[in-house]
Amino acid sequence: MNRRDINAPDAPAPAGSYSQAVEITGATRTLYVSGQVGVDTAGNIPDDLASQCRLVWKNVEAQLRAAGMTLDNIVKIVTILPDHASLGESRKARADAMGDRKPASTLIIGGLASPAWKIEIEVIACA
Repeated sequence: MNRRDINAPDAPAPAGSYSQAVEITGATRTLYVSGQVGVDTAGNIPDDLASQCRLVWKNVEAQLRAAGMTLDNIVKIVTILPDHASLGESRKARADAMGDRKPASTLIIGGLASPAWKIEIEVIACA
């Protein structure tokens, strides 16, 4: 897989830790990871946002690992938050998980299927 992060000089710069576009050439596999939420393997849902954020990224990594991939393979992230006030904690958890990686990214403020969920993240990864 050859990857190129693109931030066109004649368009606005990214407003955060992401790339405006990610080009993949020669990709042999693409993994579409369904929205992951802050639920542990026993079905427990922590009450606090920080714990759910950590669990979301743990669950994303588990799905990637099951496909023989890592966070390095992520080319697109979609984050869904029901509450705009959760943005800061979500960004902190993402930075902790992703480090300097900057895939393409979309943020949606909207409802989730369960009122107990405080965050949902889906990703696309290529290898």
